Formats: sequence, structure tokens, C-alpha cells
Amino acid sequence: MKDIYAVKGNIIFTPAFGKYTIFKNSYIIVEGKYVKGVYEKLPLKFKNISVKDYGDSLIIPGFVDLHLHAPQFANLGLGLDKELMPWLETYTFPEEKKYSDLVYAKKVYAALIKELWKFGTTRSVVFATLHKEASKMLMDMFAKSGLSAYIGKVNMDINSPDYLVETTEQSLKDTEEILIEYSDKYDLVKPIITPRFVPTCTSALMDGLGKLAAKYNTKVQSHLCENKDEIAFVKQLHPISKNYASVYNEANLFGQLPTCMAHCVLVDEDEIDLMVKNQVFAVHCPNSNNNLSSGMSPVTKLINSGIPVALGSDIGAGHSLSMLNTMVAAAQVSNLNYATKNRTEKPLNTAEIFYLATKGGGKFFGNIGSFEEGYEFDALVIDDSTLPIVKTLTLEERLQKFIYTGDDRNIKIRYVAGSEVKEPAF
Repeated sequence: MKDIYAVKGNIIFTPAFGKYTIFKNSYIIVEGKYVKGVYEKLPLKFKNISVKDYGDSLIIPGFVDLHLHAPQFANLGLGLDKELMPWLETYTFPEEKKYSDLVYAKKVYAALIKELWKFGTTRSVVFATLHKEASKMLMDMFAKSGLSAYIGKVNMDINSPDYLVETTEQSLKDTEEILIEYSDKYDLVKPIITPRFVPTCTSALMDGLGKLAAKYNTKVQSHLCENKDEIAFVKQLHPISKNYASVYNEANLFGQLPTCMAHCVLVDEDEIDLMVKNQVFAVHCPNSNNNLSSGMSPVTKLINSGIPVALGSDIGAGHSLSMLNTMVAAAQVSNLNYATKNRTEKPLNTAEIFYLATKGGGKFFGNIGSFEEGYEFDALVIDDSTLPIVKTLTLEERLQKFIYTGDDRNIKIRYVAGSEVKEPAF
């Protein structure tokens, strides 16, 4: 059978929030880029297909990182003793100035993409910079790598250093040029509308971006309610708007097209209701929120309210691209929320954080992050034999041990959309 193969191993995924599906020593049938089914025994009709037998390895969905800043890879681990606004002024903006230099941009972006591959992040949603050519180059490099991403040329025309302020007209013109050139150029890499955040965008720019999103049917990403000073600044800039989320909503940038908003640490009840109504994704970035003293996102409350929630590394405010690291941080923040809020928010368990890092974020891409029939086959093959396992563990326990104590060295094979992806070479 052409373009049909099977992978064999110990298969673990979460088709529903917090609910493991586990197949020991079983087969995933893949046709093209799609999962055809999972079977404990190979069906007779597939007896002649190629089988890639990974023995006792775990086979799990690829990780999804729904929020990261590509140029901030160069700042990884720097300035994390500052809060958000001083950190932006001291580290973020000066670094992003450099991306008018395509040689420098390529050097950083090549290292970033290799690191994503290393850590098993098969899909990501990415902020570039305001530089049009560097943003195009990043999209081309992701496409060459075989990894999947939404990549946004950042828009900012106010309240930024002189070297990072665009005119409203040029910002919209450059964004539209990218949308025209890249919306259908690649299957796995797409542009996304990216106002940096409300403080750096005039109402005219926001309105124009909302129109472009509708014209080109393009998804949207930005930041929401990360920091108290940021929220106060938004209120000062938009005193008539009900809240931070409303500013985006008034510009048709809040769920009119699929939208993800990073952080959501300090969202109020009205904003939660609007996110539920518009099904805006909340991207939980626990490492970043901890490092910049932003606070603890009420993740359990957001999930229970009906908001789609995913995880983001948010480098460079986050200090690691590893989604294993991000999952552990999310669990720890959840535990602290539970301990400090009179035990009113039930902490996330391992199955739940695993869901957020796979299918939870994968939903922003479509049928991604699970091994259900019709889903694209994104997968990681995990050899956990080098971990300190000194007693018999269930497959569920082996996954938990890998999340908490494993690292990229345990990830042996990576698949994206049905194809094995080797280490990118640039």
C-alpha cells in the first residue's frame, strides 16, 4: 500500500482533558500525514505495510508551544531579575533592533529552530520582529526544517524606542505583503497577525490589522493582562474601553478569527466571559510569569470556564524552550495556586499538563496533538531506558517520570505531519 506505514511501541496520548489513552506494544497506522487508527494487533488488511518497530519505547504526540519570541533566543536567561516593562526596555527592544541585519538574524534563527527540534517541539506559534525581510526568512527557514509554525511579523507604531517604531501605513503594507506571499506558500508554515500588544499599537494600526485578518482569513496572536503596570497603561491609553480584552475585540482581533493570547494572568471576569464567548486561546507561560514577577495565571479557572488553554515557553522571558520544563513549571504554579487560594482551584495533574502541551495547543493548528483517526501524525519516540528506573512502572508512570526527569536526550525520533524530521541543517 503506497504511503501507508505503521509505527509500533507503547502509545500514550490524551484525547480528552486529563484522560490517558494507552496502548501497550501496539501499532499506529499512518496514511500520508494522517493517523488511520491505533491497533493492538496489526489488521490483516495492513499485513504488507512497512512497520517501524520502536520496541519498548514510548510514542507520544509532538509538543506544541503556543507562544515564543524567536529573536529573544539570544536573550535566553538574561535580565530575569526585572519586571516586564523594564525588561522590555533593557533587553527585548535593543535585541530586536539587530534583526535588520539578516546575517545576524539567520544565525539566531538557525540556533532557535535546531533547539526546538531538539526538545521535540513539532508545532509553535512565533513572534518575529517588525522587520519584514527577517520575518520572511524565518518562515523560509522553518519550512526548510520540516517543523510547523505560525510566524508573525510584529506590528508596533507607538510607545517604543525610535529604532523600533514603524509608521502605521508601512506596518500594514509590510504585513499585507507577507500575507499575500506566504498564506499559501507552505503547508506547514503560515503567517499570523501579530500586534505586539496594545501599548505599542495605535487604534488605527489595530483596526487595520483586524481588516487584514478578515481579508486574508488569518489567525491572530498577542499578549493579554500579563502585568499590573501594563494593564494600567492600557487603561490610560484606552479609557473608554471596558478592559484590556475589549481593545482587541473592538478591532476584531479577539476571536473573530482564531486567536491566542499569551499570559492572561490578571484577566477579570468580563474578560473571561468574552474569551469564552469568542473561544480565544489562553496561553499559559509559567516560566515567564515567574521570572518577571507577573503572577500566577488562574489556569484551572480558565479551563473550567470553557476557555481553550495551551502552554507557551515565552522565551526569552521564559528561560527554556523545553516543553518538559514548561509542563513541570505549569504543574508547580498550579500547586501554588491551590495552596495559596484556600484550595479552591484544584491543581493540574500530569495527564492534564500533558494534554495542554499536546492536544490543548494542537487545537489551534487543527487536528493536531493526538493519535485519533484523522489527526495529523506528529509524534515523538521516547527512549526512557537511561532514566533511573529501579522498580517496575506502569506506562503512565514512565511518562510522568520522563516529563519530570527526562530531557531531549530521551527523544530519539520526531515526526511532523507523517514525515520523520531529522536535525535541521542551515
